[in-house]
Amino acid sequence: MASHRRPKQPSRTRVTVLTATAAAAVAVTAQSAQADPGSSKSEVKAKVDKLYEEASAATEKYNGAKEKADKLEKQTERLRDSVARGQAELNKLRNGLGAMATAQYRSGSVDPSMQLFLSADPDSYLARAATLDQMSGKQAGELKQIQDKQRSLAQQRKEAKTKLDQLESTRKELGSKKKDIQGKLSKARSLLNELTAEERQQIAADEERASRDAGDRADLGGGSEAPAPGRASSAYGAAQSKVGSPYVWGATGPSSFDCSGLTSWAFQQAGVSIPRTSEAQANIGTRISRSQLAPGDLVFFYNDLHHVGFYAGNGQILHSPKPGANVRYESINNMPFMFGVRV
Repeated sequence: MASHRRPKQPSRTRVTVLTATAAAAVAVTAQSAQADPGSSKSEVKAKVDKLYEEASAATEKYNGAKEKADKLEKQTERLRDSVARGQAELNKLRNGLGAMATAQYRSGSVDPSMQLFLSADPDSYLARAATLDQMSGKQAGELKQIQDKQRSLAQQRKEAKTKLDQLESTRKELGSKKKDIQGKLSKARSLLNELTAEERQQIAADEERASRDAGDRADLGGGSEAPAPGRASSAYGAAQSKVGSPYVWGATGPSSFDCSGLTSWAFQQAGVSIPRTSEAQANIGTRISRSQLAPGDLVFFYNDLHHVGFYAGNGQILHSPKPGANVRYESINNMPFMFGVRV
């Protein structure tokens, strides 16, 4: 049975909310989100957290489009290779047919009945005529092969064009979603910039402390809960080794993660391939209720299932929370829980 005690925090330089947000929003020129006059630090932070949540949801949509684009690129490349090989085979068939037709023409330039009548050796002529018939039959077969290959190539080219059109559309979708994410992060930064330097430092310090101390505060029940069966426990153990790693949208490790990037990376370390996005991960394994959760089960949050993490035991989860935060333990009650999945 795997131990569920909190692993030692990595001794790395912590990434503060301001640094992570600034890095994620590099080169984005978005309209500044102005804080209302007289907004308190807590009100600004609530707005910033809301933007982070929206950015996280948009990130999962981006991840889905990215996964689709990667799959389409591989399919398109395979089709291109297949078309190229097919064209080479067609050229070879055509060259062979051309040589055969030339030979037939040269051997059959005189009417066959006249050749037989004039032949000094009828037996020899009849042998040649039989060979000529065989060549004609082979030629017919070659012609059919060429026709079949031409039809196959036409179908493959049509399929390749369809995939290319889909790929182009998906790439445009990727660009739009990326712009949406960066815009929200830029607005969050603008809101933070409306605060005084002291207030910004305090928010950054609070977030850093939350990431650093979450494991110390988390009571995992001393490993009293039986772990999830199969390789889920091993995946959870891999995720534990990444406590303290920064959230970066679209990241799948090994040094930074978004929420579904952490879970997919962790299962990969356990030798299990699961889908990339939280929405897709919600459709694998067996769905379970909160009362059935065991350490290592996946847990899903929000109506659109845009956030996922690992159940850690005793009402705690292990996840990569949001921009500006690090992989950490938190209460399962901090977000609207939907259901668990046992892989």
